[in-house]
Amino acid sequence: MSPDLVASPGAVRSAAELNAQIRALWSHPAVPLTREQRAEYERLCAELRRVERGGAAAADRARMLPAA
Repeated sequence: MSPDLVASPGAVRSAAELNAQIRALWSHPAVPLTREQRAEYERLCAELRRVERGGAAAADRARMLPAA
């Protein structure tokens, strides 16, 4: 997994930060999310998928670079 990124305007959040926000939405697994919370959950999950794909793509590019 990629290292945590420093938060700045326009910066991509780290997978760890996104995971923490996703977990914070649910106070208890038996309590359903509100419509607004569900929308936030879906947005965070989509952002997490983009971060994870970006990390995998960066790792693939690094493997393709010739050794120095």
